[in-house]
Amino acid sequence: MSYKAEYIWIDGTEPSARLRSKTKILPDGAALPDWGFDGSSTNQAPGDNSDCVLKPVFSCPDPIRGGDHKLVLCEVYLVDGTPHPTNHRAELLPVAEAYAAQDSWFGIEQEYTFFQEGRPLGFPAVGFPAPQGPYYCGVGADEVFGREIVEKHLDACLEAGLAISGINAEVMPGQWEFQVGPAGPVDVADHLWMARWLLYRIAEEYDVAATLDAKPAKGDWNGAGAHTNFSTKAMREGYDAIITACEALGAPGKVDEHIAGYGHGIEERLTGAHETAPHDVFSYGVSDRGASVRIPWQVEVDKKGYIEDRRPNANIDPYEVTRLLVNTCCAALEKAGQV
Repeated sequence: MSYKAEYIWIDGTEPSARLRSKTKILPDGAALPDWGFDGSSTNQAPGDNSDCVLKPVFSCPDPIRGGDHKLVLCEVYLVDGTPHPTNHRAELLPVAEAYAAQDSWFGIEQEYTFFQEGRPLGFPAVGFPAPQGPYYCGVGADEVFGREIVEKHLDACLEAGLAISGINAEVMPGQWEFQVGPAGPVDVADHLWMARWLLYRIAEEYDVAATLDAKPAKGDWNGAGAHTNFSTKAMREGYDAIITACEALGAPGKVDEHIAGYGHGIEERLTGAHETAPHDVFSYGVSDRGASVRIPWQVEVDKKGYIEDRRPNANIDPYEVTRLLVNTCCAALEKAGQV
């Protein structure tokens, strides 16, 4: 007997990486071996030195093929045994380990938009739909588009054992969100990438594409983000640590550093309109969806909890975002003795 292992990796496409995958047949019970691929076809190597290496780092049941088949998330390495420059997971690992004692938790809200025939699902062939307003968490055929795909994706994520925690229709027609977490910085990113792959793969069956474009429809429409909820043990136990983390994110140099790692096209989305703060101005506030970082109202009431960084785009590499948040906030909390 044998099983199918779908090897999944992040390529070198710029400005936003894409997912790639291919299938390996393995004997029952066999461990997942390293495997090679043509990096010249994924923007990760020149044609005259094209070999790259896939190293399995996370696997789960394959809910599409079923049975004993697996989905296998891989890091990309060079043949000399060093991480490929596009391998941001390898950059996260030492930072996560350095601050592991602070027990960081993440919840990432992945927004995305369905497209069909070159336009968002639910947009008419000519003109525009009714203005946004009724679509968010809506119900009914005139307000919600793509629910069958979304429900199938949710079931697949649950069957795969991913840390998916919810779904909802978003502000624009054809726009949805799923949430992953709570989980640590590495796990939440692994699970998010795997959930993205399942979304793309399931949408294929409906001749629909799912895009993470930060501003999928120009004009008076919301962009698509990946609001990132973050806490440490100290933040979950006291409000002073919440403020320390917020202040650290607005410290000199930190705003630019984070914006640079928060996804392509962020200037188009973070304009100060459509529930965003300007990309070049940092702010935080309680219950403020127009701030860079929101402190939920219940956190202020309880004097403990988490913060929501509202700046990351839908098209983030979550390994970069979790690395930045852990590095910035945990270093500040350690310096303040709030660990």
